[in-house]
Amino acid sequence: MSLLDHAIWWHVYPLGAFGAPGHRSPDEPIVARLDGLEAWLDYAVNLGCSGLLLGPIFDSASHGYDTLDHYSLDPRLGDDAAFDRLIEACRARGMSVMLDGVFNHVADTHHLVAEGLTRGAWEGHGSLATLAHDDARVADLVTDIMLHWLRRGIAGWRLDVAYSVPGWFWSDVIGRVRQEFGDAVFLGEVIHGDYPAMVAESRFDSVTQYELWKAIWSSIQSVNFWELAHALERHQTFTASFVPNTFIGNHDVSRIASVLGDSGAALAAVLLFTLPGMPSIYYGDEQGFRGEKGEGWDADAPLRPALPATPQGLARVGWGMYRHYQELIGLRRRNAWLVRGAVEVLAKSNEAIVYAVRGDGHEALVSVELGAAYRASVHIDGTQAFAWQG
Repeated sequence: MSLLDHAIWWHVYPLGAFGAPGHRSPDEPIVARLDGLEAWLDYAVNLGCSGLLLGPIFDSASHGYDTLDHYSLDPRLGDDAAFDRLIEACRARGMSVMLDGVFNHVADTHHLVAEGLTRGAWEGHGSLATLAHDDARVADLVTDIMLHWLRRGIAGWRLDVAYSVPGWFWSDVIGRVRQEFGDAVFLGEVIHGDYPAMVAESRFDSVTQYELWKAIWSSIQSVNFWELAHALERHQTFTASFVPNTFIGNHDVSRIASVLGDSGAALAAVLLFTLPGMPSIYYGDEQGFRGEKGEGWDADAPLRPALPATPQGLARVGWGMYRHYQELIGLRRRNAWLVRGAVEVLAKSNEAIVYAVRGDGHEALVSVELGAAYRASVHIDGTQAFAWQG
Protein backbone atom coordinates (compact mmCIF):
# COMPACT_ATOMS: atom_id res chain seq x y z
CA MET A 1 0.00 0.00 0.00
CA SER A 2 1.27 3.46 -0.89
CA LEU A 3 2.16 5.99 1.78
CA LEU A 4 -0.57 8.12 0.22
CA ASP A 5 -3.14 5.71 1.66
CA HIS A 6 -2.04 5.64 5.27
CA ALA A 7 0.47 8.40 6.02
CA ILE A 8 -0.40 11.15 8.47
CA TRP A 9 2.57 13.51 8.71
CA TRP A 10 3.86 15.47 11.68
CA HIS A 11 5.41 18.51 10.01
CA VAL A 12 8.37 20.02 11.85
CA TYR A 13 10.58 23.00 11.03
CA PRO A 14 13.83 21.78 12.68
CA LEU A 15 15.86 25.01 12.71
CA GLY A 16 13.13 26.70 14.71
CA ALA A 17 11.90 23.74 16.72
CA PHE A 18 15.35 23.08 18.18
CA GLY A 19 16.55 26.63 18.71
CA ALA A 20 19.17 27.02 16.00
CA PRO A 21 20.69 30.49 15.46
CA GLY A 22 18.88 32.46 12.80
CA HIS A 23 21.98 32.84 10.64
CA ARG A 24 24.80 30.42 9.93
CA SER A 25 28.26 31.90 10.62
CA PRO A 26 31.16 30.96 8.29
CA ASP A 27 32.75 28.91 11.08
CA GLU A 28 29.50 27.57 12.52
CA PRO A 29 30.22 24.75 14.97
CA ILE A 30 28.46 21.43 14.45
CA VAL A 31 25.73 21.05 17.06
CA ALA A 32 23.54 17.95 16.76
CA ARG A 33 20.26 19.71 17.49
CA LEU A 34 18.54 17.19 15.21
CA ASP A 35 19.00 14.65 18.00
CA GLY A 36 16.37 16.60 19.90
CA LEU A 37 13.72 15.14 17.62
CA GLU A 38 14.03 11.66 19.09
CA ALA A 39 12.43 12.81 22.33
CA TRP A 40 9.35 13.80 20.28
CA LEU A 41 8.91 10.75 18.07
CA ASP A 42 6.82 8.76 20.55
CA TYR A 43 4.72 11.88 21.09
CA ALA A 44 4.04 12.02 17.33
CA VAL A 45 3.30 8.29 17.14
CA ASN A 46 0.93 8.49 20.13
CA LEU A 47 -0.81 11.37 18.39
CA GLY A 48 -1.45 9.00 15.49
CA CYS A 49 1.18 10.13 12.99
CA SER A 50 3.11 7.67 10.89
CA GLY A 51 5.41 10.08 9.08
CA LEU A 52 7.81 12.90 9.87
CA LEU A 53 7.78 15.75 7.34
CA LEU A 54 10.89 17.82 7.96
CA GLY A 55 11.48 21.40 6.94
CA PRO A 56 14.92 22.20 5.47
CA ILE A 57 17.85 20.40 7.07
CA PHE A 58 20.57 21.05 4.49
CA ASP A 59 23.44 23.48 4.94
CA SER A 60 22.04 26.95 4.41
CA ALA A 61 22.76 30.62 5.04
CA SER A 62 19.83 31.38 7.34
CA HIS A 63 16.25 30.04 7.29
CA GLY A 64 16.99 26.83 5.42
CA TYR A 65 15.46 27.84 2.10
CA ASP A 66 18.72 29.50 1.03
CA THR A 67 20.70 26.30 0.52
CA LEU A 68 24.50 26.20 0.37
CA ASP A 69 25.03 22.44 0.04
CA HIS A 70 22.29 19.85 -0.60
CA TYR A 71 24.57 16.97 0.36
CA SER A 72 25.40 18.15 3.89
CA LEU A 73 23.34 18.78 6.98
CA ASP A 74 23.26 22.31 8.29
CA PRO A 75 25.92 22.38 11.03
CA ARG A 76 23.35 24.09 13.25
CA LEU A 77 21.45 20.77 13.15
CA GLY A 78 24.30 18.26 13.10
CA ASP A 79 26.13 16.01 10.69
CA ASP A 80 25.65 12.74 8.79
CA ALA A 81 25.78 10.75 12.01
CA ALA A 82 22.94 12.79 13.50
CA PHE A 83 20.86 12.18 10.38
CA ASP A 84 21.52 8.44 10.53
CA ARG A 85 20.47 8.36 14.18
CA LEU A 86 17.20 10.07 13.31
CA ILE A 87 16.46 7.66 10.46
CA GLU A 88 17.13 4.69 12.71
CA ALA A 89 14.94 6.12 15.50
CA CYS A 90 12.10 6.66 13.03
CA ARG A 91 12.54 3.22 11.50
CA ALA A 92 12.34 1.63 14.94
CA ARG A 93 8.91 3.24 15.38
CA GLY A 94 7.64 2.48 11.89
CA MET A 95 7.78 6.14 10.87
CA SER A 96 8.58 7.35 7.37
CA VAL A 97 10.61 10.50 6.75
CA MET A 98 10.01 13.10 4.04
CA LEU A 99 12.56 15.84 3.39
CA ASP A 100 11.99 19.38 2.13
CA GLY A 101 13.77 19.73 -1.22
CA VAL A 102 14.50 23.32 -2.21
CA PHE A 103 15.28 22.88 -5.90
CA ASN A 104 13.87 26.09 -7.32
CA HIS A 105 16.52 28.39 -5.87
CA VAL A 106 19.70 28.43 -3.79
CA ALA A 107 21.58 30.99 -1.73
CA ASP A 108 23.24 33.67 -3.84
CA THR A 109 26.58 32.47 -2.39
CA HIS A 110 26.07 28.89 -3.58
CA HIS A 111 28.85 27.60 -5.85
CA LEU A 112 26.28 27.02 -8.62
CA VAL A 113 25.97 30.80 -9.05
CA ALA A 114 29.65 31.16 -9.96
CA GLU A 115 29.33 28.12 -12.24
CA GLY A 116 26.61 29.80 -14.30
CA LEU A 117 23.81 27.43 -13.31
CA THR A 118 21.42 30.11 -12.05
CA ARG A 119 19.21 32.65 -13.82
CA GLY A 120 19.05 35.68 -11.53
CA ALA A 121 17.25 36.43 -8.28
CA TRP A 122 14.06 34.56 -7.40
CA GLU A 123 11.00 36.81 -7.16
CA GLY A 124 13.15 39.81 -6.34
CA HIS A 125 14.91 38.22 -3.36
CA GLY A 126 18.52 39.27 -3.85
CA SER A 127 19.80 36.59 -1.48
CA LEU A 128 18.21 33.79 -3.54
CA ALA A 129 19.32 32.70 -7.01
CA THR A 130 16.94 30.78 -9.30
CA LEU A 131 18.36 27.54 -10.65
CA ALA A 132 18.70 27.22 -14.42
CA HIS A 133 16.16 24.45 -14.96
CA ASP A 134 16.72 24.60 -18.70
CA ASP A 135 20.30 23.39 -18.20
CA ALA A 136 20.59 19.59 -18.24
CA ARG A 137 23.27 19.74 -15.55
CA VAL A 138 20.70 21.05 -13.06
CA ALA A 139 18.36 18.12 -13.74
CA ASP A 140 21.31 15.75 -13.29
CA LEU A 141 22.21 17.42 -9.99
CA VAL A 142 18.68 17.38 -8.56
CA THR A 143 18.27 13.74 -9.56
CA ASP A 144 21.51 12.85 -7.84
CA ILE A 145 20.56 14.76 -4.66
CA MET A 146 17.20 13.03 -4.47
CA LEU A 147 18.76 9.61 -4.94
CA HIS A 148 21.48 10.34 -2.37
CA TRP A 149 18.98 10.90 0.45
CA LEU A 150 16.56 8.19 -0.66
CA ARG A 151 19.45 5.74 -0.46
CA ARG A 152 20.05 6.97 3.06
CA GLY A 153 16.56 6.03 4.15
CA ILE A 154 13.99 8.71 3.43
CA ALA A 155 10.63 7.88 1.85
CA GLY A 156 10.05 10.93 -0.31
CA TRP A 157 10.33 14.63 -1.01
CA ARG A 158 8.31 17.75 -0.39
CA LEU A 159 9.24 19.98 -3.32
CA ASP A 160 9.42 23.61 -2.26
CA VAL A 161 7.75 26.22 -4.52
CA ALA A 162 7.16 23.47 -7.06
CA TYR A 163 4.82 25.81 -8.93
CA SER A 164 7.80 27.94 -10.00
CA VAL A 165 9.62 25.05 -11.69
CA PRO A 166 8.60 23.82 -15.15
CA GLY A 167 6.49 20.66 -15.06
CA TRP A 168 8.67 18.98 -17.66
CA PHE A 169 11.66 19.41 -15.36
CA TRP A 170 9.91 17.58 -12.51
CA SER A 171 8.65 14.89 -14.86
CA ASP A 172 12.18 14.21 -16.11
CA VAL A 173 13.76 14.15 -12.64
CA ILE A 174 10.99 12.16 -10.95
CA GLY A 175 10.95 9.66 -13.80
CA ARG A 176 14.65 9.01 -13.36
CA VAL A 177 14.42 8.76 -9.58
CA ARG A 178 11.55 6.28 -9.81
CA GLN A 179 13.69 3.92 -11.84
CA GLU A 180 15.40 3.10 -8.54
CA PHE A 181 12.75 4.15 -6.00
CA GLY A 182 9.40 3.32 -7.48
CA ASP A 183 7.55 3.87 -4.21
CA ALA A 184 9.04 7.28 -3.37
CA VAL A 185 6.44 9.96 -2.68
CA PHE A 186 6.67 13.40 -4.28
CA LEU A 187 4.63 16.23 -2.77
CA GLY A 188 4.67 19.48 -4.71
CA GLU A 189 4.10 22.80 -3.00
CA VAL A 190 1.45 24.41 -5.21
CA ILE A 191 -0.68 27.35 -4.10
CA HIS A 192 -2.96 28.30 -7.00
CA GLY A 193 -3.78 26.87 -10.38
CA ASP A 194 -4.97 23.70 -12.06
CA TYR A 195 -3.84 21.09 -9.56
CA PRO A 196 -4.77 17.99 -11.63
CA ALA A 197 -2.98 19.34 -14.70
CA MET A 198 0.14 20.09 -12.66
CA VAL A 199 0.09 16.59 -11.17
CA ALA A 200 -0.29 15.02 -14.60
CA GLU A 201 2.52 17.06 -16.17
CA SER A 202 4.98 16.88 -13.29
CA ARG A 203 4.32 13.29 -12.12
CA PHE A 204 3.76 14.47 -8.54
CA ASP A 205 1.88 12.11 -6.24
CA SER A 206 0.30 14.97 -4.33
CA VAL A 207 0.18 18.75 -4.05
CA THR A 208 -0.56 21.08 -1.15
CA GLN A 209 -4.30 21.77 -1.10
CA TYR A 210 -4.17 25.48 -0.35
CA GLU A 211 -7.68 26.06 -1.69
CA LEU A 212 -9.12 23.81 1.01
CA TRP A 213 -6.90 25.33 3.72
CA LYS A 214 -8.17 28.79 2.82
CA ALA A 215 -11.81 27.71 2.72
CA ILE A 216 -11.66 25.92 6.09
CA TRP A 217 -10.36 28.83 8.15
CA SER A 218 -12.16 31.52 6.18
CA SER A 219 -15.54 29.80 6.39
CA ILE A 220 -15.29 29.41 10.15
CA GLN A 221 -13.94 32.91 10.70
CA SER A 222 -16.56 34.55 8.45
CA VAL A 223 -19.44 32.22 9.40
CA ASN A 224 -19.88 31.39 5.74
CA PHE A 225 -19.98 27.70 4.93
CA TRP A 226 -20.99 28.49 1.37
CA GLU A 227 -17.30 29.12 0.77
CA LEU A 228 -16.37 25.70 2.15
CA ALA A 229 -19.13 24.05 0.11
CA HIS A 230 -17.66 25.51 -3.06
CA ALA A 231 -14.18 24.38 -2.06
CA LEU A 232 -15.43 20.86 -1.36
CA GLU A 233 -16.90 20.65 -4.84
CA ARG A 234 -13.48 21.61 -6.17
CA HIS A 235 -11.80 19.18 -3.76
CA GLN A 236 -13.86 16.34 -5.19
CA THR A 237 -12.61 17.11 -8.72
CA PHE A 238 -9.04 16.96 -7.39
CA THR A 239 -9.41 13.76 -5.39
CA ALA A 240 -10.87 12.03 -8.44
CA SER A 241 -7.39 12.08 -10.01
CA PHE A 242 -4.87 12.25 -7.12
CA VAL A 243 -4.54 12.36 -3.32
CA PRO A 244 -4.04 15.98 -2.18
CA ASN A 245 -2.03 16.95 0.88
CA THR A 246 -4.57 18.46 3.27
CA PHE A 247 -3.58 20.72 6.16
CA ILE A 248 -4.79 23.55 8.39
CA GLY A 249 -1.33 24.91 9.23
CA ASN A 250 2.25 25.00 8.06
CA HIS A 251 5.47 27.00 8.42
CA ASP A 252 4.26 29.80 6.12
CA VAL A 253 0.81 30.70 7.50
CA SER A 254 -0.57 32.06 10.76
CA ARG A 255 -1.42 29.42 13.33
CA ILE A 256 -4.97 28.14 13.02
CA ALA A 257 -5.60 28.78 16.74
CA SER A 258 -4.44 32.39 16.35
CA VAL A 259 -6.89 32.88 13.51
CA LEU A 260 -9.88 31.01 14.95
CA GLY A 261 -9.29 30.52 18.68
CA ASP A 262 -9.32 27.10 20.32
CA SER A 263 -12.90 26.17 19.44
CA GLY A 264 -12.48 27.23 15.82
CA ALA A 265 -9.18 25.37 15.56
CA ALA A 266 -10.78 22.24 17.03
CA LEU A 267 -13.59 22.48 14.47
CA ALA A 268 -11.05 22.91 11.65
CA ALA A 269 -9.40 19.68 12.81
CA VAL A 270 -12.74 17.86 12.46
CA LEU A 271 -12.87 18.96 8.83
CA LEU A 272 -9.24 18.02 8.20
CA PHE A 273 -9.56 14.46 9.40
CA THR A 274 -12.92 13.64 7.85
CA LEU A 275 -12.13 14.83 4.32
CA PRO A 276 -10.31 12.88 1.60
CA GLY A 277 -6.58 13.47 1.24
CA MET A 278 -3.24 12.88 2.93
CA PRO A 279 -3.20 15.03 6.10
CA SER A 280 -0.24 16.78 7.67
CA ILE A 281 -0.17 18.40 11.11
CA TYR A 282 2.14 21.33 11.70
CA TYR A 283 3.96 20.84 14.98
CA GLY A 284 2.19 22.58 17.83
CA ASP A 285 -1.19 22.90 16.12
CA GLU A 286 -2.18 19.77 18.03
CA GLN A 287 -1.47 21.78 21.21
CA GLY A 288 -3.19 24.99 20.12
CA PHE A 289 0.06 26.91 19.60
CA ARG A 290 -0.32 30.57 18.67
CA GLY A 291 1.70 32.52 16.13
CA GLU A 292 0.91 35.13 13.51
CA LYS A 293 2.78 35.80 10.30
CA GLY A 294 4.42 39.22 10.31
CA GLU A 295 6.38 41.31 7.85
CA GLY A 296 10.06 41.66 7.05
CA TRP A 297 12.99 39.29 7.34
CA ASP A 298 11.75 37.57 10.51
CA ALA A 299 8.10 37.48 9.42
CA ASP A 300 7.86 33.72 9.87
CA ALA A 301 9.71 33.46 13.19
CA PRO A 302 6.51 33.38 15.32
CA LEU A 303 5.31 30.43 13.24
CA ARG A 304 8.45 28.37 13.86
CA PRO A 305 8.97 28.34 17.65
CA ALA A 306 11.35 26.26 19.73
CA LEU A 307 9.96 23.19 21.44
CA PRO A 308 10.81 22.27 25.03
CA ALA A 309 13.36 19.49 25.44
CA THR A 310 10.59 16.92 25.90
CA PRO A 311 6.80 16.84 25.60
CA GLN A 312 6.60 16.98 29.39
CA GLY A 313 7.70 20.60 29.10
CA LEU A 314 4.56 21.62 27.19
CA ALA A 315 1.96 23.78 28.90
CA ARG A 316 -0.90 21.85 30.48
CA VAL A 317 -3.46 23.94 28.61
CA GLY A 318 -2.63 22.34 25.26
CA TRP A 319 -3.24 18.69 26.10
CA GLY A 320 -6.99 18.94 25.61
CA MET A 321 -6.39 19.81 21.96
CA TYR A 322 -3.90 16.95 21.70
CA ARG A 323 -6.53 14.47 22.90
CA HIS A 324 -9.04 15.97 20.45
CA TYR A 325 -6.57 15.31 17.64
CA GLN A 326 -5.97 11.77 18.92
CA GLU A 327 -9.67 10.99 18.84
CA LEU A 328 -10.07 12.34 15.31
CA ILE A 329 -6.98 10.58 14.00
CA GLY A 330 -8.19 7.34 15.61
CA LEU A 331 -11.45 7.76 13.73
CA ARG A 332 -9.55 8.24 10.51
CA ARG A 333 -7.29 5.25 11.15
CA ARG A 334 -10.35 3.05 11.62
CA ASN A 335 -11.76 4.34 8.33
CA ALA A 336 -8.76 4.49 6.02
CA TRP A 337 -11.06 4.52 3.00
CA LEU A 338 -11.65 8.24 3.74
CA VAL A 339 -8.30 9.03 2.07
CA ARG A 340 -9.64 8.28 -1.41
CA GLY A 341 -13.33 8.81 -0.70
CA ALA A 342 -15.72 10.95 -2.72
CA VAL A 343 -17.15 14.00 -0.96
CA GLU A 344 -20.63 15.40 -1.57
CA VAL A 345 -22.19 18.44 0.09
CA LEU A 346 -25.71 17.57 1.23
CA ALA A 347 -26.80 20.80 2.93
CA LYS A 348 -25.32 24.22 3.57
CA SER A 349 -26.09 27.58 5.11
CA ASN A 350 -23.98 30.36 6.53
CA GLU A 351 -23.83 28.63 9.92
CA ALA A 352 -23.88 24.92 9.05
CA ILE A 353 -22.75 22.35 6.55
CA VAL A 354 -23.46 18.66 6.10
CA TYR A 355 -21.40 16.51 3.78
CA ALA A 356 -20.93 12.84 3.02
CA VAL A 357 -17.72 11.02 2.18
CA ARG A 358 -18.21 7.65 0.48
CA GLY A 359 -15.81 4.90 -0.49
CA ASP A 360 -15.35 1.11 -0.45
CA GLY A 361 -19.01 0.62 0.40
CA HIS A 362 -18.88 2.92 3.43
CA GLU A 363 -20.26 6.37 4.20
CA ALA A 364 -19.25 9.07 6.66
CA LEU A 365 -21.89 11.69 7.34
CA VAL A 366 -20.35 14.85 8.80
CA SER A 367 -22.32 17.72 10.31
CA VAL A 368 -20.67 20.95 11.43
CA GLU A 369 -22.44 23.92 13.00
CA LEU A 370 -21.42 27.43 14.07
CA GLY A 371 -23.42 29.41 16.59
CA ALA A 372 -23.39 30.18 20.28
CA ALA A 373 -21.51 26.89 20.55
CA TYR A 374 -19.61 25.10 17.83
CA ARG A 375 -20.77 21.54 17.18
CA ALA A 376 -19.67 18.62 15.04
CA SER A 377 -20.78 15.03 14.64
CA VAL A 378 -19.66 12.14 12.47
CA HIS A 379 -21.73 9.06 11.67
CA ILE A 380 -20.07 6.08 10.00
CA ASP A 381 -22.48 3.78 8.16
CA GLY A 382 -25.35 5.16 10.21
CA THR A 383 -23.73 4.87 13.64
CA GLN A 384 -22.45 7.87 15.55
CA ALA A 385 -18.66 7.66 15.72
CA PHE A 386 -17.76 11.14 16.98
CA ALA A 387 -19.45 14.10 18.62
CA TRP A 388 -17.97 17.35 19.86
CA GLN A 389 -19.10 20.70 21.18
CA GLY A 390 -16.83 23.67 21.84
